Amino acid sequence: MKRTKIVDALKSVDFNHDILVKGWVRSHRNSKAVDFIALNDGSTINNIQIVVDPTSMDAEALRSITTGACIGVTGTLVQSQGAGQSVEIQSKAIEIYGLCPSDYPMQKKGQSFEYMRKYAHLRLRTNTFGAVFRIRHNMAIAIHQYFHEHGYYYFHTPLITASDAEGAGEMFQVTTLDLSRTGKTGEVPYEKDFFGKKTSLTVSGQLEGELGATALGGIYTFGPTFRAENSNTPRHLAEFWMIEPEVAFLDKDELMDLEEDFIKFCVRWALEHCKDDLEFLNKMIDKNLLEMLQSVIKEDFVRLTYTEGIEILQAAVKNGKKFEFPVTEWGMDLSSEHERYLVEEHFKRPVIMTDYPSEIKAFYMKKNADGKTMQGTDVLFPRIGEIIGGSVREESYEKLVAEIKARGMAPESYSWYLDTRKYGSCPHAGFGLGFERLILFVTGMQNIRDVIPRSEER
Repeated sequence: MKRTKIVDALKSVDFNHDILVKGWVRSHRNSKAVDFIALNDGSTINNIQIVVDPTSMDAEALRSITTGACIGVTGTLVQSQGAGQSVEIQSKAIEIYGLCPSDYPMQKKGQSFEYMRKYAHLRLRTNTFGAVFRIRHNMAIAIHQYFHEHGYYYFHTPLITASDAEGAGEMFQVTTLDLSRTGKTGEVPYEKDFFGKKTSLTVSGQLEGELGATALGGIYTFGPTFRAENSNTPRHLAEFWMIEPEVAFLDKDELMDLEEDFIKFCVRWALEHCKDDLEFLNKMIDKNLLEMLQSVIKEDFVRLTYTEGIEILQAAVKNGKKFEFPVTEWGMDLSSEHERYLVEEHFKRPVIMTDYPSEIKAFYMKKNADGKTMQGTDVLFPRIGEIIGGSVREESYEKLVAEIKARGMAPESYSWYLDTRKYGSCPHAGFGLGFERLILFVTGMQNIRDVIPRSEER
């Protein structure tokens, strides 16, 4: 008999026929008269109830079916008389695929997320993490759907690169050399390395993405990126996924329109396609989750300059607001608490902050006419802070070279990138969105390590 997924069995109205379901036991309640097994196969947040006559199988075998065990059940699909489910299966035969000893870490009891991170390889079988990763799948589908519908091309940028897109040097090195031997003299012979030079895992596909934008018009990347940033916080990862569209002939206002439209599309997709999982997370994780998601798609995002943001923060301090990191002066880099104050307390909706001081932003951003600020466009969200970082890119060859030199970077290392400005340069813009931060917001989870399958974080 062909297996029926539990998500399909629960939707069925074709009763009184035999079906086969397979999955993992969420709970097993036994009694002398009847046993009830809650079974889940990962296709839905909802379990299907298996009703078992204890006399229909060996008593010891039935007792061995505990939480976490993997079984297959053949039985009759019937309408349920019990509360909480519309259908159930009256078991005729149970096949045991894998038993689960009593030391199974994911027993059916309240465990903290910190505890479950110790067993990240098993936590996927819990209701919460099943919901998170079904939503993660749907968000990936939404991303591809949005850009495909809008005429963008999916562009694959290299994971191993010699360029530091951010200019910050926080990169994981890739080498075939035995550095414990070759580095003893203080000189590493990179000419003997596989690529003949120093290479690292990418921190961003943006620079290569700009190559695509200046040839194809509009592209997006969606893949893993790596950052050796020593930030052990609930919002940072060493390995994470990024979505990075780059678009030719896009100005700052159009870029902000794109950022807002894209993220609203993703949130709307979650509400439409992940209803059961979101309702579960709204009940168990964040009781304001659905309301917050609805508010994002209903409200227009505030558009605010960095200078205006600093003035609001300074006024808040004068009125008694306490920040862990002081709001000192114009030119300072904003922290998450500052961003969240603007979004959660002052405006009470998402904010797109623009026109940052050039000293705190990347070399590739286009400067404004004042010579002090750059056309950056960061989207700030409730609970998250910055969820998107974007900008208009500097299209002038001379200005870009001057900026690279002013920051102590080597123009020759970016010769291929500068060629896009040297030969047929065009105005263009783009942004980067950390996929895990999007999932963090959509699911209501509190720690970014809880929205990735398994973390090797320190």
